[in-house]
Amino acid sequence: QLPAGSLQLTLYQYKTCPFCSKVRAFLDYHGLPYEIVEVNPIMRKEIKFSSYRKVPILLANAGSPLQLNDSSVIISAIKTYLVSRRNSLEEIVSFYPPVKTVTEQGKEVLEYENKYWLMLDEKETKRVYPVKEVRVEEMEWRKWADDWLVHLISPNVYRTPKEALASFDYIVREGKFGTLEGLFAKYVGAVAMFFVSKRLKKRHQLRDDVREDLYEAVNKWVKAVGKNRLFMGGNQPNLADLAVYGVLRVMEGLEAFDDMMVHTNIQPWYQRMEEVIEK
Repeated sequence: QLPAGSLQLTLYQYKTCPFCSKVRAFLDYHGLPYEIVEVNPIMRKEIKFSSYRKVPILLANAGSPLQLNDSSVIISAIKTYLVSRRNSLEEIVSFYPPVKTVTEQGKEVLEYENKYWLMLDEKETKRVYPVKEVRVEEMEWRKWADDWLVHLISPNVYRTPKEALASFDYIVREGKFGTLEGLFAKYVGAVAMFFVSKRLKKRHQLRDDVREDLYEAVNKWVKAVGKNRLFMGGNQPNLADLAVYGVLRVMEGLEAFDDMMVHTNIQPWYQRMEEVIEK
């Protein structure tokens, strides 16, 4: 529990971005109040203050203002702060230094090597992770959500021209667009993302019917949670539960989400996640 007003948070996001949704799921589950700034995805003037040009960005003030980048770093740093009050948030964030790397395509990107670690001492670690395997499992599945699950979203929600148009209708409705911008984004964006999704399908070596990859991934997650646990975290969600839920949630209201609910075993776990986050 935090004293009222001790941590002021502002989240810069696109509502339909899976990485932003992960952060919201984490903040909501932990009952942390935060303001949302919806970023215009075309102009992005809301984040012109930042040299880091992606979302989510979390501005946190716990005595001094601080900018946190990368969804998994945000989650690990804030969780560490909630569990361990020995270090200032500023000091905790310094444990996640960005490292410049070059992708296969020759693009320079920032990476955070230890972003799935909570920076806890031995006593705190035992409290959060009673056995070592619990920590390893959580980290593995958080990484899986970022490295695999998230890449199944676009190919599935833009699978056909009809689905691409429905997806962009949702994006424009939920996002921050001007009237003309919205119309342009809806029709031009839908066509563009339909073709982009084909490139993503090839890059990630997905099957002809990308639904099969989505179903397989989701059932793999359900199998890992198992029949004897409500969540991977046991009776309460852990950071892996929140990450997977946050990623899948962005498909709600779209054909891909409805198909996933019918053709996989995810529904009971997903409904439990909805209920516990709402509480």
